[in-house]
Amino acid sequence: MLKLYNSLTRTLQAFVPIEPGKVRLYVCGMTVYDYCHLGHGRVMVVFDMIVRWLKASGYEVTYVRNITDIDDKIIKRAAENGESIRSLTDRFIAAMHEDADALGVLRPDCEPRATDYVPEMLALIEKLEQNGYAYVAANRDVCYAVRKFPGYGKLSGKSLEDLRAGCRVEIAEGKHDPLDFVLWKHAKDDEPAEVKWDSRWGSGRPGWHIECSAMSSKLLGEHFDIHGGGQDLQFPHHENEIAQSEGAFGHPFVNYWLHNGFVRVAGEKMSKSLGNFFTIRDILAVYDPEVVRFFILRAHYRSPLNYSDAHLDDAKAALGRLYTALKGFEVAPQIDWSEAHAQRFKAAMDEDFNTPEAIAVLFDLANELNRTKAPPLAAQLKGLGGVLGLLQRDPIAFLQAGPAAPGLSAEEIEAKVAARLAAKKAKNFAEADRIRDELKAAGIVLEDGPQGTTWRRA
Repeated sequence: MLKLYNSLTRTLQAFVPIEPGKVRLYVCGMTVYDYCHLGHGRVMVVFDMIVRWLKASGYEVTYVRNITDIDDKIIKRAAENGESIRSLTDRFIAAMHEDADALGVLRPDCEPRATDYVPEMLALIEKLEQNGYAYVAANRDVCYAVRKFPGYGKLSGKSLEDLRAGCRVEIAEGKHDPLDFVLWKHAKDDEPAEVKWDSRWGSGRPGWHIECSAMSSKLLGEHFDIHGGGQDLQFPHHENEIAQSEGAFGHPFVNYWLHNGFVRVAGEKMSKSLGNFFTIRDILAVYDPEVVRFFILRAHYRSPLNYSDAHLDDAKAALGRLYTALKGFEVAPQIDWSEAHAQRFKAAMDEDFNTPEAIAVLFDLANELNRTKAPPLAAQLKGLGGVLGLLQRDPIAFLQAGPAAPGLSAEEIEAKVAARLAAKKAKNFAEADRIRDELKAAGIVLEDGPQGTTWRRA
């Protein structure tokens, strides 16, 4: 049985869907004012892996991942660029899709934009006001009264006193409590018209937290199976979602909360605010997208992921070993779940999506394939790899694939391989060795065999 680590209970729990055979899953997506960095890439790849495994396990999955297309950063960036907010967000949504597609991330079933769900947000805020959880602050923002929700802090595992430590009330905001958060922001005179909507509380725009409560309940229902996102969203964003949704509907919001760990650079969380981030497209200029996906999945989704060129180089070499085992086999992916490797793979994935152990099974399978050269094992390796979104390319094409960064092209390499062959035929072995050494220095490995010479990038 599939077991998940539930952030809400802080325990490993058997997964039991609300509706047998069906899973409803919501993941907090990107705020689209810039290119996605690797931290965003990890969220996309991790939950793509989770959806793939749920489907492989026989579940019918409805996967929603939202887009935040209105917030202070978006307004500021559009003003700096001298462009409309819609133009800015459309551009970065397209870029996000390019990055996700490159990483082998399947599109969600639904990808709602926050600006398309403002009426649902207003209805939810009105319900919270009717239930006594919302009030109008002195500055005319509508705020959520955290103190009135008895379960506040249950996701983060902290008491109100712990959460208030170090907070201070901003007098200008007019909040009743420093932990109270904004549901509806009163419009400022200098803000563009495209970020203003009419409401019973005056012109304004939604706060960030209300977006996900409104979109998830509209698309998945008031009570659904799994809510996910990055670890940094656990508090306050997801804590606030629970308060909003349960305060409005009066019953549990989500059964299982899943959070992936941070990407870290030199011991610090990768983030735009710290300025230590690497965009996905910058990384893909140097590394093959499947190498990056493999690098992400090689770590357990809840553990920190330490970014460095050395770790990516190691991932490239490791993935290359799996593709090398498949070289020469023209087989379709196929999984025999009764086979020993497949059973171990399934046991690993059913234990809170333990991809490091599942990938270790792939290496064991590759080792046996290298020893036996049995085509059914090649089909099994491709099949199990496919469950993780890996190993579906032609092995030679992968091994010869190079980054977009400057280096020898495939055509240049082929010409040098041909020149080496000509030198060997002419018994000019010194020249043949020189060409081999030149290619080796450029990261190209030659492999001589009965069918001739093949090459791959190291």
